[in-house]
Amino acid sequence: MKIKFNLILISLLAAINIYGQTSGTSVTDVILAGYSQRAYTSEPVTDQQLDLILRCGIKAPSAKNNQPWKFTVVNDTLTMKEIVKDIVPGNVLIIVSGVESEAGTTPDFDCALATESMFIAAHGLGLGARIYGGPAGTINSNKELFNIPSGYKAVVALRIGNVDKSVDAVSAASPRKTFEELVNYKN
Repeated sequence: MKIKFNLILISLLAAINIYGQTSGTSVTDVILAGYSQRAYTSEPVTDQQLDLILRCGIKAPSAKNNQPWKFTVVNDTLTMKEIVKDIVPGNVLIIVSGVESEAGTTPDFDCALATESMFIAAHGLGLGARIYGGPAGTINSNKELFNIPSGYKAVVALRIGNVDKSVDAVSAASPRKTFEELVNYKN
């Protein structure tokens, strides 16, 4: 399954059905239906799913095409619990690390773009995903445990797993702001 990330903002905005939150294209439907899942099953993420998700992260845009990221895949439950306390076996964590210092670049922003591409890819494959920024300090204070490459610092961790469908996370989530609250126009 190929996931296309050719999103043009104008066509996206024109395509959104505000009430139904669908647009008719697979990528925009995934984006509009997505949320950060909190409940997962122990059904493992497959190697094929993980490979495709990582490839989507690699293809993310970056300033000057520097690709200033490294992805560290963690699937050891005990190590994952050092980062995310409620992790379950079968989940995978991808630690997204950026170059520590490189003048004139934006590694944290570029890493965020790669993370978002993987987040969308996971949802497109029917998996759940959640982005964690808080644990970056814990990861960076013990880089050897998490296998962070020299010259890089953890920016975020992305949790991926199969969603516990018995939990109604959508209705339990905090309400989203309206389109009108978030979008300004300057004509």
